Amino acid sequence: MGDFNQSVILEAIRRSGEGLSRIELVEATGLSAQTITNITRRLLDEGLIAEAGRTINGPGKPRVTLRLVAESRFSVGVHLDPAVITFVLLNMTGAVVGRRVVRTQHSDPSRVVETMAQTIDVLIDEAGIDRALVAGVGVAAPGPLDAARGTVIDPPKLDGWHRVPLRSVLAAATGFEVTLEKDTTAAAVGELWTGDASAEASFLFVYLGTGLGAAAAREGSVVAGSTHNFGEIGHIMVDPDGPPCDCGSRGCVEVVCTPQAIVEQAEAAGVFGDDPEGVGATGVDERFRRLCERASAGEKPALEVLRRSAGHLAVLISVLTNVLDVDRVVLGGPFWGPLAEIYLREIPEPLHRRSATHAVRTLSVDGALIGDDVGAVGAACVVLDAVLTPRASDLYLED
Repeated sequence: MGDFNQSVILEAIRRSGEGLSRIELVEATGLSAQTITNITRRLLDEGLIAEAGRTINGPGKPRVTLRLVAESRFSVGVHLDPAVITFVLLNMTGAVVGRRVVRTQHSDPSRVVETMAQTIDVLIDEAGIDRALVAGVGVAAPGPLDAARGTVIDPPKLDGWHRVPLRSVLAAATGFEVTLEKDTTAAAVGELWTGDASAEASFLFVYLGTGLGAAAAREGSVVAGSTHNFGEIGHIMVDPDGPPCDCGSRGCVEVVCTPQAIVEQAEAAGVFGDDPEGVGATGVDERFRRLCERASAGEKPALEVLRRSAGHLAVLISVLTNVLDVDRVVLGGPFWGPLAEIYLREIPEPLHRRSATHAVRTLSVDGALIGDDVGAVGAACVVLDAVLTPRASDLYLED
């Protein structure tokens, strides 16, 4: 109960932004004044919070404001993508204090883990912080995952990653506790942490990376699924007349909506003329961005390709929102930026038309607040979330 109450207090202070007095904490948490006094005294002694001035609100003594000490703890976030590996260092408030991006030049798991460990060391050294203040490392990886064992299981486009025990091998290589989470789930956690602190609405997060995935959040928590593999959407059909998929169907998300699929559609439409085709994940990345630049410049063939892809994504989103009945839609991920202007213009109308609840409300469609680093920031937030966010499961008694 003590740990739970401590999390309740830390979360209330964090979400307040400007800090809270002890009296305000009583009102915000429902805990007794004595409990607030005891726990805040301990948090002050541990350096997790600090007194930050006094305020006068009505009669009585001035109130002492308590705020999180941003530099009291840090977390590292790593996003493993077939094209790039992104690293961020966050402080206790969730602010980014360090960042590095490394190209995924090889798919051999042992070499990738070695690169991760070395880059994490460099990131911490550059920030000049004590390693003892790092609460842990969060890794966002493409699914499917075996969450119980911390294992990555044959993710698409990562050759050789068959049941790689990423959590344990990276922990051994870095000396830090490692948390492994699906990239889509981590991204949604990041959106919760960086979004409007007062918003309790549910949302669907659609992640646009080398592959596409989804996550959902309700009442301040992300829905992870019973095996932590919620959001595997690659084989939902969005175009019955689309190209064949390895699953045996046609027009699945995997072969219609991914950046590689969109680039192939642009090549078939002659957008790039006689340019040679891109090779590998890096080639797709470069060609995809060129496609988006041409569409933004008003080139009709490129614009038509992205409008068609927006229509396919609207079909996917309508399927998911009709099932999940969420309040809003958030789009993000490393490939979101170049698509944002066109997708935010093209998706809302067909989504509203297909929505089962269009007579009741209009679903808002927004871009993620974090930007391209949403996976890495979200992974680091998963670590902080474990430290700061109260959960009812913390109250369960173990056998």
